[in-house]
Amino acid sequence: MEEKKERLNKYLASCGICSRREADRLIAEGRVTVDGQTASAGMQVCGREKIMVNHKEVSGKKEKAVLAYYKPIGVTCTEKDRHAERKVCDELKYPVRLTYAGRLDKDSEGLLIMTNDGELIDRMMRGANCHEKEYQVRVDKVVTDEFLKGMASGVYLEDLDMTTRKCKVRRTGRYSFSMVLTQGVNRQIRRMTESFGYRVRALKRTRVLNITLGELRPGEYRELQGEELRNLYDECGENGEA
Repeated sequence: MEEKKERLNKYLASCGICSRREADRLIAEGRVTVDGQTASAGMQVCGREKIMVNHKEVSGKKEKAVLAYYKPIGVTCTEKDRHAERKVCDELKYPVRLTYAGRLDKDSEGLLIMTNDGELIDRMMRGANCHEKEYQVRVDKVVTDEFLKGMASGVYLEDLDMTTRKCKVRRTGRYSFSMVLTQGVNRQIRRMTESFGYRVRALKRTRVLNITLGELRPGEYRELQGEELRNLYDECGENGEA
């Protein structure tokens, strides 16, 4: 019987090396070899080959791990910035190397989904899927009805020459509001509030899709299992391989 093969980028993602998109980039840059030969886009592998990325051999597919992690303020979502004082990859003490599915900036806190499942990362990061992310925000001025309506209607960001998608916004206090976004523009909430003359004083992400912070405290994590994990895969369009 002929061995089942799959695209190299998908195989690398299932090994927890990176997302499929990142695998495509590594292959295009000539940083992946298969049995000593430089890999090409669309190449098919079965996993028995000697596959190397950046001169390091890929050890094979790994058991999937998915965590809900409470990123503290001051921790940077990066693996490459040597100047970052505190990096997620160093702060999260877990026996398996994991990658974040969606960043939070250094000055923000809250929920990160951490996983070695590159396929899940790809699906969560695909903007067209409109996956919900919920935030609690505190600002420096009184939250007005006009401000809430403007934020919910979509905001033109001049520096990016784009208008944000319509979103759900709800007042939670005199200086605070909650917000549900379905896109992932860099520092989006901070940019949006600044368009109205406000500044963010505190920003916390409390939910991604069906996953919430729950009782987690800064720096803590919990492994996602059972129905909660199955629902995450379902919402991402996966077929329940969790």
